[in-house]
Amino acid sequence: MPGPGRRASVPSLPRGRGRGTGRRVPGVAVSSTETRADLIVVGAGPAGASAALAAHRAGLAVVLIDEAGRPGGQVWRAPAAGVAIPEALRTQDDRDGAELRAAVAASGLRFVGDARVWSVTGRFRVDAATEAGTEAFVAPRLVAATGAHERVVPFPGWTLPGVIGLAAATVLLKSEAMLPGRRTVVAGCGPLLAAVAAKIVAGGGTVSGLVDLAGPADWLAVAPRLARRPRLLRQGLGWMIRIGLARVPVHFRHAVVAAEGGEAVEQVVIAPVDAEGAPVAGTRHRIAADALAVGHGLLAGAEIPRLLRASLRFEAEAGGWIPVLDTAGRTSIAGLYAAGDGAGIAGAAGALLSGRLAGLAAARDAGALAEGAFAAARDRILAERHAVEAFAGAVRRLMRPRRGLVDAIAPETVVCRCEDVTRAEIDAAVMAGAREVNQLKHFTRCGMGPCQGRFCGDTAAELVARHVGSREAAGVWTARPPLRPVPLDTLLGDFDYADIPVPKPAPL
Repeated sequence: MPGPGRRASVPSLPRGRGRGTGRRVPGVAVSSTETRADLIVVGAGPAGASAALAAHRAGLAVVLIDEAGRPGGQVWRAPAAGVAIPEALRTQDDRDGAELRAAVAASGLRFVGDARVWSVTGRFRVDAATEAGTEAFVAPRLVAATGAHERVVPFPGWTLPGVIGLAAATVLLKSEAMLPGRRTVVAGCGPLLAAVAAKIVAGGGTVSGLVDLAGPADWLAVAPRLARRPRLLRQGLGWMIRIGLARVPVHFRHAVVAAEGGEAVEQVVIAPVDAEGAPVAGTRHRIAADALAVGHGLLAGAEIPRLLRASLRFEAEAGGWIPVLDTAGRTSIAGLYAAGDGAGIAGAAGALLSGRLAGLAAARDAGALAEGAFAAARDRILAERHAVEAFAGAVRRLMRPRRGLVDAIAPETVVCRCEDVTRAEIDAAVMAGAREVNQLKHFTRCGMGPCQGRFCGDTAAELVARHVGSREAAGVWTARPPLRPVPLDTLLGDFDYADIPVPKPAPL
């Protein structure tokens, strides 16, 4: 094990036979390249990259893996190759992302991009689908920094082409410099509403309406906590000024109740709602649009801790089911750490700090960092985290789940888009005896499609909880590989029947 100040190499150890492509044939000797390291970090956003850098600087051999081609994650996403982002669309996030990517590139740690992690097993083997096939990485420690995905509470028409999530809209704008549509309605809750609307305006698009679940009083209530991060507050005010100058209609305390159209969205129906998102008496408005960007908060992407059966707890405002951690990011499984929004929604600043702390904890546990040095760094980081927590808590409050939104889902509305499962079918399954979400999956196939329940899981569990009393009683999907859909030919590779071992016939 490398000591303080030493940087170990990350060798590639060929195993098996064949071409070393990393591709696997069930029942056939594996042709793979297995990379061993001291620490694997899955996810190269602010949390994962900072964890990898901290551990690498402490002397560990680190492999950093991400689905994207370059570090940055969602919030600091890098532009796509060959895409020039106009200056009008550039923000501080772009500069922060560029700085992070430069730090990773200069560090010398191994970054594996364009890699889809599909399997993680204990003590710890990570299998990822890459352009070269399937590659395996093995280390005694693992940091899960897989970020968050957004919550969209279903409504009639949400499956129409032209309806996308707020996070998807940010990907189009940040990575591709592409507008969601010519006339876009931006709807949901939280600061991402203003960020997306302002970027659309800056990119030359039209925002037909900004539809906010919160009211002015809700924003005023959290304003003192938002003011504790002056730079971010100024950024938010800049978004609102741009939206105001563009004369974007703003509908406070409203929600989208339907998207209408033939082959694609043509108009968006909104209605006034109460504090929990339930429609109330008032005028419904139809807004002409060819795109709707909508999001109702974020869900923690804790798939790896869930897959490895780490202890979890449910905290609605923090992103749902999140791993139980100590102050340094250690889970209940020795050698497994979690950081960033996948361990509880905290934003980019909180993710950076939690990632750094998890990386240092991994180095301390590996013996590469002395206890005194670790304790001093831990205390400094925890103090910084306390300073940003007020802002993060305010944002979580604005993005909190609204019970009335779920209660208002009509029976015929599709909840699981992959398997076309409606609310009526979910309610019927519960009445027939499905008392938790895995039984619901067995009864209806809800959550069994390509997204593996990422988009429908939270809503389905809320509906089950209405009958069984709580989200804890409703349970959580049992995680199984593949964590992400992967093409079968990536796993199988090139082989013919001669490669399949056939046992000799038993003697008569």
